[in-house]
Amino acid sequence: MNLSIRHTTEQIEEDLFSPYAQLSKRSMGRIVDEEECDIRTVYQRDRDRIIHCKSFRSLKEKTQVFIAKNDFFRTRLTHTLEVNQIGRTIARALRLNEDLVEAIALGHDLGHTCFGHRGEDVLNRLNGNFKHNEQSLRVVDILERDGKGLNLTFEVRDGIVNHTGAGVPLTLEGKLVKRVDRITYLCHDVQDSINAGIFKIEDLPRVVTDILGKSHSERVNKFVIDLIKETKRNIENDKEINIYQSDEIFDAMNILRKFMFENVYYGEICQEEKKKAEFIVGSLYEYFLNHPEEMPPNFYRNIEQEDLNRSVTDFIATCTDSYAIELFKEKFLP
Repeated sequence: MNLSIRHTTEQIEEDLFSPYAQLSKRSMGRIVDEEECDIRTVYQRDRDRIIHCKSFRSLKEKTQVFIAKNDFFRTRLTHTLEVNQIGRTIARALRLNEDLVEAIALGHDLGHTCFGHRGEDVLNRLNGNFKHNEQSLRVVDILERDGKGLNLTFEVRDGIVNHTGAGVPLTLEGKLVKRVDRITYLCHDVQDSINAGIFKIEDLPRVVTDILGKSHSERVNKFVIDLIKETKRNIENDKEINIYQSDEIFDAMNILRKFMFENVYYGEICQEEKKKAEFIVGSLYEYFLNHPEEMPPNFYRNIEQEDLNRSVTDFIATCTDSYAIELFKEKFLP
């Protein structure tokens, strides 16, 4: 009997992966059962579905930190790609399932709104309960493919919804993406902030540059090597199966994170942008609550199945920065 390419890949996983890795053939499955692909494993199929979906393409026009148009600043898409690449590098070194890491990384921010966390904060206040990780799960479960969803595996869905917040992913691959997401945004937000002229490298706390390095590549490299070394060491010493950082690197990361919140995320420039974003998102939200028939048909139809607030929230959350601005002009400017 000839084995399919998928079976061969699954056998390679079993032979080469760490005993703590999530094997493709041991997935807990999908919401709706499907016939298996002869070529791709379940996580490879999930990755492909995410890459080809509308929500993934829209990430290129969604803010990471800076709303101001600049071709060299990160967008939500480039952030996603960096999380993916760093995650895969570490996964390979730890002999984890790279395909699962990739699928979680590529899908983790699909539910992010226009204008980044500023848009998220507004929708949370107006809707009463909006978190981008929960919206990402809603995107892949319900909103994509005209309401059919992507029907992803349990492990990918678990990693997506638990990539931030108090939730703990069940797989080591999911735990890895959660740790890498924070490392990635801290590293590239420092670089973008310096390029934006918000601060200079000399303004960073001395302990950060001494321990993590003075360049973007040095900081990423330091984090990657530390995660690999510390995770291997702790697991070999019979510690809990988890993703680890050394105390020195973890403390330096928290100092850097505190600096970024004080000087960038809650800084003067971002606060000014936040006011504009809140005004645009809030105005659009109220407008479509009163004129739901002007939403795209798929969102308007959802009102019957769920409710008006949920449908308007879903629509606003899918908007890119540029589309939200154009909508605002169309609805409010003469």
